[in-house]
Amino acid sequence: MKKKIILCTCIVLAAVMLLGFLQALVQPKYMTSAREGALIAEYYAEDTPHDVLFVGDCEVYESFTPPTLWEQYGITSYIRGSAQQLTWQSYYLLEETLKYEMPKVVVFNVLALKYGEPQDEAYNRMTLDGMQLSATKLWAISASMTEEESFVSYLFPLLRFHSRWKELGREDLTYLFHRDTVSHNGYLMQTEIRGGKSEIIPSPLVDDALPKTSMEYLEKMRALCEKNGIAFVLIKAPTNDWKYHWYDEWDEQIVSYAATHEIPYYNFIPLADEIGIDWNVDTYDAGVHLNVYGAEKLTAYFGAILANSLGLESHKDDAALAKVWQQKLDAYHAERGD
Repeated sequence: MKKKIILCTCIVLAAVMLLGFLQALVQPKYMTSAREGALIAEYYAEDTPHDVLFVGDCEVYESFTPPTLWEQYGITSYIRGSAQQLTWQSYYLLEETLKYEMPKVVVFNVLALKYGEPQDEAYNRMTLDGMQLSATKLWAISASMTEEESFVSYLFPLLRFHSRWKELGREDLTYLFHRDTVSHNGYLMQTEIRGGKSEIIPSPLVDDALPKTSMEYLEKMRALCEKNGIAFVLIKAPTNDWKYHWYDEWDEQIVSYAATHEIPYYNFIPLADEIGIDWNVDTYDAGVHLNVYGAEKLTAYFGAILANSLGLESHKDDAALAKVWQQKLDAYHAERGD
């Protein structure tokens, strides 16, 4: 009887290990393409606290450079951003992050407020698959799924990606059991220069009211920060493109919301010249997103706000923290090509 129990246990363990291996094999690795899919998971390797936490979509992880905030102001920061991160996903990522640390400032980029419903599985995966398993992740999955998606496939990604065996390549084997770090505290560097402006003209709004669902989750973020004594700051990253146009009607609603709750809101679009952004050289995709040169200018500008208006102090006299950030700076400048 005892031998049978041992044999059954071994069989179960072998089956679990095999399934785990297969799941690791077929899941996307996000190392050489679609690198933004690796961002969310990288946070868990952090072992020092942060003054500032950014949450939001590509307009945070491509617009602000934490190494610049440290280098110029001694401010520590992390970006928990992901591609097309929806407002409720930002809320749950914030909720999860506060279990690990308590930043002094939380910054949310408002572009995602235009979405009131789940959008796309591929983008959902880039945010949710990287989260560690917790009740918060389960709520995030439930809020984010499109009608075609399966809840259980987020818990067991093998069910979703089993057909990828036909597409497996060298990347899947190289990164089977480990991942390289692709970001700099959540910032995904872009060094290409491609200036210009899209010729797409935005269509008139049919309904100019920001969706109820997204505004409810914005309020949940604000209330969570207030409860924990964290300053909540709203921003709109600068763009020079009609593709992701930020309408004046939306901006007026955020200005009103911020005034009602006495929280800061910085729309950087009309401040681009003051910031020093040159759309001929500071974008890598014709004005949709900033490249590293534009992001450094915006970060320097925002860093002054964090230091002077929000009272964040420099940690450069902290030897242990300075050592950690020097390593981060070295990696940052190496990728930048300095």
